[in-house]
Amino acid sequence: MWEWWNGIISGEIQLRINSPMAFLIEKSLQKHAGSLSKDGALVVSSGKHTGRAASDKYIVKNEASSNIIDWGGDILSLDDDKFNELKVELLKKLHLLKHETYIIESSAGADPLYSMGVNLITTSSVHALFCRQIMRPKKDNNPLGTYTIYHDPEIEFDSKKFGLRSSTVIAINFKTKEIIIGGTSYCGEIKKAIFSVMCSILPDYGVLPMHAGANADARGNVSVFFGLSGTGKTSLSSDLGMSVIGDDEHGLSDRGIFNFEGGCYAKTYKLKASDEPQIYNATNRFGSLIENVSLDPITREPDFFDKAITENGRSTYPLNFLETVINDGRGEIPTNFFFLSADAMGVLPAVSFLSHDQAMYYFLLGYTAKVAGTEIGMKGVTATFSHCFGAPFMLRRPSDYGNILKDILRKHQIKVWLINTGWYGGQFDTGRRYDLSFTRACIRSIQKGLSEEITFTRDPVFSLMIPDNIDSVDGRLLKPHRLWKNEEDYFKAAKNLKSSFDENIEKILRGGPNAISHQENPGLY
Repeated sequence: MWEWWNGIISGEIQLRINSPMAFLIEKSLQKHAGSLSKDGALVVSSGKHTGRAASDKYIVKNEASSNIIDWGGDILSLDDDKFNELKVELLKKLHLLKHETYIIESSAGADPLYSMGVNLITTSSVHALFCRQIMRPKKDNNPLGTYTIYHDPEIEFDSKKFGLRSSTVIAINFKTKEIIIGGTSYCGEIKKAIFSVMCSILPDYGVLPMHAGANADARGNVSVFFGLSGTGKTSLSSDLGMSVIGDDEHGLSDRGIFNFEGGCYAKTYKLKASDEPQIYNATNRFGSLIENVSLDPITREPDFFDKAITENGRSTYPLNFLETVINDGRGEIPTNFFFLSADAMGVLPAVSFLSHDQAMYYFLLGYTAKVAGTEIGMKGVTATFSHCFGAPFMLRRPSDYGNILKDILRKHQIKVWLINTGWYGGQFDTGRRYDLSFTRACIRSIQKGLSEEITFTRDPVFSLMIPDNIDSVDGRLLKPHRLWKNEEDYFKAAKNLKSSFDENIEKILRGGPNAISHQENPGLY
């Protein structure tokens, strides 16, 4: 049989095709690419790139991408010739140095109607393991086509020769269905490149791609948790008593929800067994891949509270490492949407119920706080706006995603909630952050169905409907203005934040001829 990689890989290179997990771990240890923890997890370092190289991501501009990508944003472009030159450079290095090469054949998309093949060609056994653990098993039929990733973490492209920002490249070519990732060892680049492709393709099928985690209760009621890195998607979707559908990337069609991946990529900073037992247990076992976490050389104990390397430590493991998981990665139309915002200003309510118009507003706004380490150069906590809770990966115009959400909310009785997983009682440097246990208790009550006797009060600044009480939680934490020492300071900060919300929404509405307009959404404002 003529295999697809013939003509790409040839000569004396030793190919390792779909190698088992144990073999890839063995190879990584032999090459001193990592060490085993006391519980058998492979612990590795990604070097200078401990987060996504967001400023080194390129899209090839050609007939396949020119009409779907929102080029008015910060998206960098390459032409076909430049992409091919970079690809030749990477493959030439691979052939000349005769690197042992690993091929992993997998897929993305649990729904067979929206499945995409993913083939990884890499010089790294660590990244072959990552792809094997994070993606779904290979499918014979992939209606969305098959994308090939050319991956070499050690190559350094000549930035002057190729006209690049640096020696690192993440480049996607929609016409040839190829991706180049070079000059970075951060594992997350692989999963987010595939996510970017899915986010660009699926709207043409009327499917909403979601930067979100998801779970389901014993009755099949699905909850979806939207949010950027660090807002709690993985933690909240991996709750005991709930079955995990996925932790980070999903699609929603009229057929229901489906996970893109077959594994989890969990943040590990301050990970404790008492707070997050499922994630902790899945992380600390043979077969898991721990990235950028300090390891005691004597005890081999990972130190999840040490941020000397980065706060963006990560753990990768297959979904079946969790205690309760939905194996086929699919679920019904969701019952609840939870929009997670780590509010750095400390003024958003802990929980608020959104009308469908407000849901559109906060979905397009995508307000949260960027947490140190998820992107290179990020320090501290910075308020940010990322449309659809995933602007770096939602490469199309915001309206392409917003209009699908609008249709979904019209068709289905989905309740939408805004959850502040950030601060209260003051800004991030003076206030306190909501405990995970408190947020979990609020969400669990909502998932079980709030009592009809619960009343709501409309917030005077954001017009959000705040529950006056929720079973089993301290009701004082539900009223943010009462948690500040000085209510005048609270209302000043809240009004400033609301003004920035409105300014950013207007920027989105003015984003071009295809932006969502007031006329398209009567009553939205």
